[in-house]
Order: sequence, then C-alpha cells, then structure tokens
Amino acid sequence: MRMRVIRGDITKLAVDAIVNAANTSLLGGGGVDGAIHRAAGPELVQECRTLNGCRVGEAKITAGYRLPARHVIHTVGPVWQGGGKGEPALLASCYRRSLELAVTNDCRTVAFPAISTGVYRYPKFEAARVAVGTVASFLDEDSTLSDVVFACFDEETAALHHAAIDALRLSSGAFDD
Repeated sequence: MRMRVIRGDITKLAVDAIVNAANTSLLGGGGVDGAIHRAAGPELVQECRTLNGCRVGEAKITAGYRLPARHVIHTVGPVWQGGGKGEPALLASCYRRSLELAVTNDCRTVAFPAISTGVYRYPKFEAARVAVGTVASFLDEDSTLSDVVFACFDEETAALHHAAIDALRLSSGAFDD
C-alpha cells in the first residue's frame, strides 16, 4: 500500500480512478471540477446527467472517457462555515466513500485533489490532515489499493499534505511520500 503526494494536473494521471471535487449537480463547475469535465469531454456530463446529483459527503462513479483514468469518482465536499457544522466529518466521508467506490469498481490506483479547499474555502492545512488521516485509516483496513495519490495543484498544498503524512508518524516502508 502506498500513499504519496505529487504536484501536478490530476487530469493527466494514468490511474484507475481520479476523484472529482464536484458540486451537487455533478454537471461541471470551476476549479478541478471544470478541468476534469473539459479533459473528459462532453460524454462525462451526459453520464453525470443520469446520476441525479450527489449529496455532500457522498460519491458517485462514472467512466473516465477521454481522460487517462478509467473512472471519475465524483464527491461533493462541504463548504467551510467555521468548522462547527460537521465539516470535518463530511470531508472525511468524501474520502472514505470515494475509496469504497474505487475498491467496489476494481480500482487499485486512485488520485485525489484537495477536496473543498478552493471556492468552498476549507482551510488547506486542516483539509490535508483530514484527507491523509482518512486515507491512512482506510488503507490500514483494506489492502486492495496499491497507490493513493494526492495530486496537488500548487506547492503550498503539496507541502501541507507532506506535513500531514509526516505528522501521522507512519511506519517506515508502509507508505511512500
């Protein structure tokens, strides 16, 4: 099992599934959501129309179409409202539900963006801690996934994910960062 951080464009990764930080409509938007929809082509939005949206903290899966990834797992992160409205639990649910869908659909490699840290304003350091902690817990319980990538758009986000991994004091050899 491996968990690692890269700085780069999630739409270019040849993994079994990439995770889309989507909105509840699943019909595309800004940030990583818009980039994934543009790269995947119009077939993605056509399939998303059949899914009847997605609730915050949940996830749904589609084909990857023109992406190098076989699948796109769409998850809707919480809008940051100060941390007292269940945001950490909802964000953790995004990661957990996405990983569960990946395993159910025979994926071994998955890439995540920094969910909710853009226009949803989740503090990047806190989001990285939730992401890394949730993924690490899942990997401890399920050995199906061989590679989980945190695909960070910028150096700051990548550094925060590295710091979150370091803070977990993971056993040597269990994870690559």
